Amino acid sequence: MTDEKDKADEIEFIPEDQAEAPGGAPERPTPEKKEKEAEDKAAENSRHVKEKLKKKDAEIKSLKKELDDLKDAHLRRLADMENLRKRFEREKAEFQQYALSGLLSELLDVGDNFERALQSAPAETDGKTFREGVELILRMFQSLLARHGVRAIELKDKAFDPNFQHAMSVAESDEVREPIVSEELQKGYMLHDRLLRPTLVRVLVPKKGQ
Repeated sequence: MTDEKDKADEIEFIPEDQAEAPGGAPERPTPEKKEKEAEDKAAENSRHVKEKLKKKDAEIKSLKKELDDLKDAHLRRLADMENLRKRFEREKAEFQQYALSGLLSELLDVGDNFERALQSAPAETDGKTFREGVELILRMFQSLLARHGVRAIELKDKAFDPNFQHAMSVAESDEVREPIVSEELQKGYMLHDRLLRPTLVRVLVPKKGQ
């Protein structure tokens, strides 16, 4: 009885993974199968890498576009600020140049009266005449105007220019083919590059039907 029990205990345990395959030998993976599995795994890994690279490329493109948009917006803001600065400087310069337009225009009337006084003043022969005194004041006055950018409009030719001249009277004539200035009644003046006061003139125009 004891001998039978000892024989039963001596039965060897065979693991399941070493169980005999049909035919009596255990199934082992072939080199071709191992290679196929390795290729499949490599292809799967490659697919995952490509997908990740594709996502990264999309993110990079999106970030680059966002950066370009920010750069463009920044440059536009800089350009707007520069244009605003230039406009402010220009308006400031124009204000400084033309702020006294009203006062200078009124002073021109004073100068006109000086000229009229000189034209009507009697000639004197003794010492420093009245005329010389008025001429001195007129020169001082004209120098003051010049320092502030005021200059008289000179009539270089007789052609009538409505941009700088104002016709006080108009007469027809057979002797002209286009409007011309026949007489200057009052000087016109420029303040820097702007018209401060037009020249008052008499104008001759061609007769109708000519």
